[in-house]
Amino acid sequence: MVSILTTDQGDPNVSSSNRQEKEPRPSSGAHNPKKTLSTPIGNKDVPNKSAAQKNERTSGAELKKQAKAEKAAKRAQSKQGQQAPPIDASQSNKPENNNPLAVEGSVQPSPQQPPSKGQHKRTGSASASSQKSLPLRPGQQQAPAAEPEQRKGAQRLAFISHLYGSPRRTSIVGAVKDVHPSILALGLQMSNYIICGSNARCVSTLLIFKRVIEAYTTPPNNSLPRDLTIHLSAQIDYLKSCRPLSVSMGNAIRWLKLTISTIDPDTPEHQAKNKLCSAIDNFIRERVTVAGQAIASSASSRIQNGDVIVTFAKSSIVESTLAEAYRQGKNFQVIVVDAEPLFEGRNLAIALADLGLQVQYASIHTLSHVMPDATKVFLGAHAMMSNGRLYSRIGTALVAMTAKNLDIPVIVLCESVKFTDKVALDSIATNEMAPSHELGFFGTGVDKAGEDEDWRSASNLVGVNLMYDLTPAECIHMVITEYGNLPPSSVPVVQRLSSNT
Repeated sequence: MVSILTTDQGDPNVSSSNRQEKEPRPSSGAHNPKKTLSTPIGNKDVPNKSAAQKNERTSGAELKKQAKAEKAAKRAQSKQGQQAPPIDASQSNKPENNNPLAVEGSVQPSPQQPPSKGQHKRTGSASASSQKSLPLRPGQQQAPAAEPEQRKGAQRLAFISHLYGSPRRTSIVGAVKDVHPSILALGLQMSNYIICGSNARCVSTLLIFKRVIEAYTTPPNNSLPRDLTIHLSAQIDYLKSCRPLSVSMGNAIRWLKLTISTIDPDTPEHQAKNKLCSAIDNFIRERVTVAGQAIASSASSRIQNGDVIVTFAKSSIVESTLAEAYRQGKNFQVIVVDAEPLFEGRNLAIALADLGLQVQYASIHTLSHVMPDATKVFLGAHAMMSNGRLYSRIGTALVAMTAKNLDIPVIVLCESVKFTDKVALDSIATNEMAPSHELGFFGTGVDKAGEDEDWRSASNLVGVNLMYDLTPAECIHMVITEYGNLPPSSVPVVQRLSSNT
């Protein structure tokens, strides 16, 4: 919109631009009798009162509309003059915020419609919102309010920006009222790594779902198969807000929803709930417990006397395999390689040492020194991709590739419930981004002066805490499942078999 102002018609030899420079610009509080106020309506400007009186063809409705607009403009100007702080007379002619178009006591033209040649550029003081919308000139600095946003964005890497999601939930504040109390406790335990590991999270989720089903009551005029699925969706959303679901949890949840959908709506509620609870117990027993026992029995047969087994972090199935081999009377040594920030290998090393095994605990930084002594590498899995690649705790790929270079066989122990039909080529497209403050150097340290220093406040320090990495299929010698021993290329076959059962 364009605001048209009347000009001085004194000397015809003086141009409008020169007259603008010679005329003193009044302050917001001064009264300028030569200036006629105007208020834009729609995309048209309201002419001044004198021009309206000279126009004989102007109707009475238009005159009434113009008078109303002028009255509103005077009211707005008087209100603006009351709210504006006192301005020094020497500073009244200077532009505000380094913007030559922003002058006290005038109205700015719209950026979309520049003023005409015969029009004065003298404009009124704009509000804060209108000044922000104006385009900045090349040499002009940005407002300080945008600096915190830029600093916040600078702490994220662009090529993994898709991995930055909502922050993890660390309390039950703001949870939906339909969420079961057991689900609230489970989510916080997963968020704080009290329950950690793919199998532990999957089994815990199914057991808590049993409590949710037992406490569930079908609403009137509704069926259990339809409403129970909606009720479980609220529980699942809360768990996702605490921590992303594992592959095994996703497979178990899909199986549970499919089982619920097969229930006859005419089945009594107590019978349907008992059927679902029994199905959950059978799933845990067949797909996790019995499958783990079969894998441990098959993998322990490959451990010989005098072997040096290297494993990374902590895997429940690897722990069961090593314990089974020790109970069989075999004499071997275990090297547990561990890495920050979780240091899960500490618990595995302590558990194996309590059994009587010879255990050596090493950091991943010493991997090149301990790997030449190894004879086999046993690794756990978070998931097995459809293209035969291993998706596991970050650092697993480094251990597997180091063993590959030394011609040491790498054996992966994985249940079929962790198999997925997804294909991954790297660990950047899909991964879990943990909070950066969990890294050691992102904690609160002490500087030389003895004062606390929070490293997270540094704008040029970026913390990347990825949870998993991807091991190429070429580095994997064998994958042991409850269906038998198979190469990584046969993962899609096992995935189809497990999904049909």
